[in-house]
Amino acid sequence: MVSSSNQREACMPSPGHEPTLHHSLAAVSKRIPRGVVCLISALAYHEIGTQLPSVVWLAINQRSRPLVTEGLPVKIIRFSGRALTEGVQEHEIEGVSVRMTNPARPSPIALSSGNKVGVDVALEALRDAWRKRKVTMADLDRFAKIDRVTNVMRPYLEMLT
Repeated sequence: MVSSSNQREACMPSPGHEPTLHHSLAAVSKRIPRGVVCLISALAYHEIGTQLPSVVWLAINQRSRPLVTEGLPVKIIRFSGRALTEGVQEHEIEGVSVRMTNPARPSPIALSSGNKVGVDVALEALRDAWRKRKVTMADLDRFAKIDRVTNVMRPYLEMLT
């Protein structure tokens, strides 16, 4: 069990930093540094789509032991291999290093995650990212292969061009 003082400490910004709009990403990353912010949380950070997550969507290694997430607004997704490591960028938020998927990753992940997010959210993100030129067709195709959703994504990628 996590003590209440540890919970408060995880939710406080690093010294010398003010809380920002993305405070929850920093708080979760501070407690779970090997996690990768993904899906709706990454889309919101990259200003793609209209979804505003109520929790931080975080990918962790499929073989990781269960995490203590009490007091954290987090939804855990488990991945392995390249699905967890490819397309990951580091951002500094409130003095905390936050590992996060790049703009081209969330749509293929959402399509591969089935009912967790929904196809409508994945398609909205795909259209918006393409319209805002935050993704390339090559990146989308590469990540679709990694997430094993190439056949599922092909019609949607053809729709964009």
